[in-house]
Amino acid sequence: MMSDQDNSVNKDTRVLKTYKEARLENIDSLRRLVVDAAATLLQEEGPEAVTVRKVAQQMDCSTKIIYSLFVNKEGLAQQLYLEGCKLLANEFEKTPQASDPVQHLLNLGEAFWQFGQRYSGYYKLMFGGAFADFKPDEESLQGTVTAMRQLLTLISHAQEQGLIPEQYDTESVVRAVWASLHGVIHLYMGGHLGDVQSAHAVYKHTLSMIVSSLLPDR
Repeated sequence: MMSDQDNSVNKDTRVLKTYKEARLENIDSLRRLVVDAAATLLQEEGPEAVTVRKVAQQMDCSTKIIYSLFVNKEGLAQQLYLEGCKLLANEFEKTPQASDPVQHLLNLGEAFWQFGQRYSGYYKLMFGGAFADFKPDEESLQGTVTAMRQLLTLISHAQEQGLIPEQYDTESVVRAVWASLHGVIHLYMGGHLGDVQSAHAVYKHTLSMIVSSLLPDR
């Protein structure tokens, strides 16, 4: 039998929500479901399959509901972009840590390649201009910076240890590394580097040259 003290505890810990809070919670849940439906299309059929109409079909709802939640396709694309940033951050977080900065940089570079292969739809959306009318806003770009934090930290620590000249701006170094690796992936996705094994070999060679130029004495 429940005691008065138990009843008191239950009463004290009960969380009451206003109608507005409950409604906002339901809207957030619905937005999450729509993003999940769009993400499924993105991964299974590619960016070209992500239209408001097809997402609505996936959700078995009207397109008006999608527009009411995201305003337009670009609003939905932004949410997918941020999802991609989280996935990229997770890939980097799972990357084996190495005390040797050369090996650590090689590991992060390989993680970036694997992200492009495993989540090609997200990659094309985020970095390949797959949605012509979508341009990342400040929030989206900040999500990219957050995703690349491990690379920023590695370069910064290497500079502090005198392994990379400090006159090079950390962000500029990261952009140069990133741009070079992007170039290989874009060429592969455009069909210019042959099959995936050949493209991966070019990617690893490019990565090795970048690391050797940054850390020549390691």
